[in-house]
Amino acid sequence: MPPTPARAPETDGRRSAAAQRRRAREREILAATRALFDERGVRDAQIEDIAKAVGINRAIVYRHFTGKEELFALTLVGYLDELRTALAEAAAAHEDARDRLEAIVGAFVDYGLAYPAFIDCAQTLMRRRGPELLDEMSESALFRLGRGISGCLATLTSALQAGVDSGDFRVSDPSLLANTLYASGLGALQLARVGILVDEAAPGIPSVGEISPQQVKDYLVASATALATMP
Repeated sequence: MPPTPARAPETDGRRSAAAQRRRAREREILAATRALFDERGVRDAQIEDIAKAVGINRAIVYRHFTGKEELFALTLVGYLDELRTALAEAAAAHEDARDRLEAIVGAFVDYGLAYPAFIDCAQTLMRRRGPELLDEMSESALFRLGRGISGCLATLTSALQAGVDSGDFRVSDPSLLANTLYASGLGALQLARVGILVDEAAPGIPSVGEISPQQVKDYLVASATALATMP
């Protein structure tokens, strides 16, 4: 049986160039999506506007991404990468366990307030059930999203575990607490954006007050410390 002829080098070169162009186009689309998120918010970002910003038609967007959910998820990965850096820098600036935890939570709040679209995008995906995401996103996109989230959580989990090891914290499952703080933090950041606090002036009589972003930040920091040190 004659040997299989070797693949022509020029063919490999063309395929490599095509792959590079595809990756470059994906980066352009993600950058345009991020820009629209920061300018208009997640709800008002439309595929047509994203395609127009890149100079392509919407059909080409769907050649690179399985759908709107995948595009938004991979845009969220960009936010998460930035957030991971901010959390790591906050953690590295402190040796004391409590100070480190407070700095990490504070950095999370500061980032969320600076980039409201991050909150919207993260909450939008969290409202979807796991099987739905599996059906609507490629395995590669899900892996990148999971890596982005776990990278942020790893900094918080590590800080909690270090506090447990030093005897400053009493946490049976640092990973669970880190996930809980992340999820509850997203909800509290939404409260900070709305700025409205609902209370009951008397039984059955609602009252509406104001709450500042700083109050929300202080509450989240205090809550994280309390949860980490509760007996």
